[in-house]
Amino acid sequence: MLALDATPVTWPVGMGVDFHGCFDLGAHRFLTCEGGRGGPYKQAIDCDGLDDPKLDGRIPGHVLEPFRDGAALAASAYPAFDPAAYAAGHMTPVFFGSALKDYAVDELLQALAAIAPPPRTQPADPRSVGPGEDKVTGFVFKVQANMDPNRRERVAFFRLCSGRFRRGMKLRQARTGKTLSVQNPIFFFAHERELADEALPGDIIGIPNHGTLRVGDTLTEGEVIRFTGIPNFASEILRRVRLDDPIRAKQFRRALEDLAEEGVTQVFRPMLGASWIVGVVGQLQLDVLVSRMATEYKIAVGFETAPYETARWIVGDDPAEIKRFTERHRASLAEDRDGAPVFLARNAWELNHTIETWPDLRFLATRERA
Repeated sequence: MLALDATPVTWPVGMGVDFHGCFDLGAHRFLTCEGGRGGPYKQAIDCDGLDDPKLDGRIPGHVLEPFRDGAALAASAYPAFDPAAYAAGHMTPVFFGSALKDYAVDELLQALAAIAPPPRTQPADPRSVGPGEDKVTGFVFKVQANMDPNRRERVAFFRLCSGRFRRGMKLRQARTGKTLSVQNPIFFFAHERELADEALPGDIIGIPNHGTLRVGDTLTEGEVIRFTGIPNFASEILRRVRLDDPIRAKQFRRALEDLAEEGVTQVFRPMLGASWIVGVVGQLQLDVLVSRMATEYKIAVGFETAPYETARWIVGDDPAEIKRFTERHRASLAEDRDGAPVFLARNAWELNHTIETWPDLRFLATRERA
């Protein structure tokens, strides 16, 4: 269904209790251990191919024969690896191995380093940015709160698009015009982290901050530029949020804003009424919101049905027209966390009728992040 060609790079030699290692089909290397079965990977044996006699003395016949048959069939039946097809998304290499005992892990990482596409030119306003430029530019594409619950830290994930970043650099935040000193950038690898002394285009670093950075923020060495193509999506499920303990209203608001910044939900504050409305694309996001509010913020919340079905951002070239629309539909309007006006429609008919009635306004299902 994906129309994706698969091509094997490594092939298992046995399975389960008969696992003896992996065979690198491209380099013709047998990845095994000294004992021959079950132990951690320790050595690579160069071979002349699947029929190399070196394998006969190391692999039992009941394992070797099906391995040779399967590997030979895979090598002949599947297409050869094509880097261009991989880069275009039409082909994927397949690696068999064992992370527990370290078989073929190096081969996987080396292949990623060899075939991963290089950094590309990124769209931005007022101009595109190429990876070969000298000045540092990049954008925040993800924010994660409470990665360490004991420290209540908040990390913005920053993709470097050009230049050579060095720890301690002062970068301009395009949205606010303020200067940010990046003193403790982090490289992540699974659960491991280390300080990033420098980074190159294509690298991703984590920048700890206390709400200064948002998704979509551009950081540069001084040039006024903003990367584009990072949208917000209109919510298709809208719910009123009920706070079970009104005394914790301040913490409740902060928690909603934190989770909205991560993209768990969107939050809307109606122009009339005090109840917050959360918007999500799928039901699972509501379950995640309740769980994280309880575990990370110690706040119990519930949901009530909102009289709205979908949300659309309101955009127009004439501010007077937007003001006139706002005055007439205040009961169905809210503001997102950036203060942008949002029309909350009760159903598809109301949305379509409103669009027809106000032809000079645009009702957007996606909105570029500021």
